[in-house]
Amino acid sequence: MSNAKEIRGQIKNIKNTQKITRAMEMVAASKIRRVQDQMRVGRPYAESILRVIAHLVKASTAKQHLFLTGYEKEAIEKVGYILISTDRGLCGGLNINLFKTFLQHVRDQKAQGRKVVASVFGRKGVSFLSQANIPIISAVENYPEAPEIQDLIGAVHPMIEAFERGEIQQIYIVGNTFINAMAQKPTIERLLPANIAHGDGKTASHSWDYVYDSSPDELLERLMKRYLESIVRQAMLENIVSEMSARMIAMKNASDNAGSLINELQLKYNKARQAAITQELTEIVAGADAV
Repeated sequence: MSNAKEIRGQIKNIKNTQKITRAMEMVAASKIRRVQDQMRVGRPYAESILRVIAHLVKASTAKQHLFLTGYEKEAIEKVGYILISTDRGLCGGLNINLFKTFLQHVRDQKAQGRKVVASVFGRKGVSFLSQANIPIISAVENYPEAPEIQDLIGAVHPMIEAFERGEIQQIYIVGNTFINAMAQKPTIERLLPANIAHGDGKTASHSWDYVYDSSPDELLERLMKRYLESIVRQAMLENIVSEMSARMIAMKNASDNAGSLINELQLKYNKARQAAITQELTEIVAGADAV
């Protein structure tokens, strides 16, 4: 059994660690509400753009946009991924679960003879892709907790431009979807070719239409890129909220485990201290008898 001094030092170290985990838990909890509000605000924006695009597709006189039609399935040789990970750890299995889902999807693509490339947000994703030997065409690290469109351009546009040139025939966006504070789900959704169907699976159908200042074809070209950027930004916000929630839960569990360990060590400390006192009393009595 360790002596009382060693156990007391262990208790002190664990209490110091517990203070850190509690502080991180409170910081994550304080940020969740603000990021959640930003996430909810972004959803109506993307839905509104989607509704306008659905009208523009009907009004357009040109052939359907490449972002909507895509390429023939047989012509798909290379697939691009926009992987959204975290910059920091200590968020449980959030990144590990995401990477496992992503890696399985990549294996399915390679099994069909397709090559893969990726754009990535977050240092954890950069490290993972490097170890998995997946080519990276763009990367953004240390992105802000409230990302704006200009923060995405550096990683998103190279992938979209490669799709326009025909170098990439499909693009998927990979990230965590926020369900609730206790659950986050890794998701992989096709970004290009885009699907203009609404959430209920039906394309917008109305008897009325907008009055267009410019030609529908010009507006469609602009709105498609804005729509893609908004989808990526929304996915980033979902991932950020998931990260905050996962970190809050992980730090709470760490604090609770530290408390349980402290209680166990405190019991051992009391036993060791009692054993030391008993030993001292025994020695004193033995010494008195000897005298």
